[in-house]
Amino acid sequence: KINLPVICQYVDYLVNEQNVKNVFVNGTTGEGLSLSIQERKQLAEEWMCQGKDKLDHVIIHVGALNLPECQELARHAAAIGADGIAVIAPFFFKPTNKDELVAFLQKVASEAPEVPFYYYHIPPLTGVKIRVEELLDGIKAQIPTFQGVKFSDTDLLDLAQCINRNETGEFEFLYGVDEQLLSALAVGANGAVGSTYNYLGRQTNLMLEAFAKPDFALAQRYQFLTGEFLSFVIKLGFGVAQTKAVMTFVSGIPMGPPRLPLVNASSEFITKAKAKLDSIVWPNGD
Repeated sequence: KINLPVICQYVDYLVNEQNVKNVFVNGTTGEGLSLSIQERKQLAEEWMCQGKDKLDHVIIHVGALNLPECQELARHAAAIGADGIAVIAPFFFKPTNKDELVAFLQKVASEAPEVPFYYYHIPPLTGVKIRVEELLDGIKAQIPTFQGVKFSDTDLLDLAQCINRNETGEFEFLYGVDEQLLSALAVGANGAVGSTYNYLGRQTNLMLEAFAKPDFALAQRYQFLTGEFLSFVIKLGFGVAQTKAVMTFVSGIPMGPPRLPLVNASSEFITKAKAKLDSIVWPNGD
């Protein structure tokens, strides 16, 4: 069951300990697609309430397998004052081309006509591999609120072509593959949404600062160390349940178990992951 009271503590931890002031609610790490519509609404409301005057942006993922639920969640997000909404492609009956996908997204976005809209591109999970570069062509005419893309794919060519076409800078590209963030920044991504920023947000912000200076050697060091940890845990079997376990032992906040069909991280995973993370010496001395 969802644990609403812990979100107040969670917000304070992100802001004060990780210097993270923007959140993406009901996404992959939050198991949004495993929650009921009512649970998703409750979580969105609690994040908006607890984040007031503390968080800069709250983007709420409203994607679902059917259009009416997406629309209901979009209306709800608008009503509670969300700073943005995001939608994945439906992944059982899938759109097979750009026009079908845009038509679906438009029907959702139109229910929240004042709220910035993001397409959540995550083909490894949806199986929808329509290139974002193709999707962007003329999308603003059909979705006036279109703000950008949460780009959770390793295809940096597609991302680079999107950014190359974004000459006016009207769209935002938020990268979602944490171990490749520096590569995405190099081709022009201007933000990131990812699970590791829950517990490595401070180090990632220092990487962003180093990249902006620019101090590429320092930025590389941060990226390589993040990659070293992720490479280690991926070999152990790393997913949403294991992310919850890592966040719990780093933050001290009980993130709880995942919902079936996901199962708890093993005690062996927790022991090994904690030892590995503790062994990493970050450039800032952590």
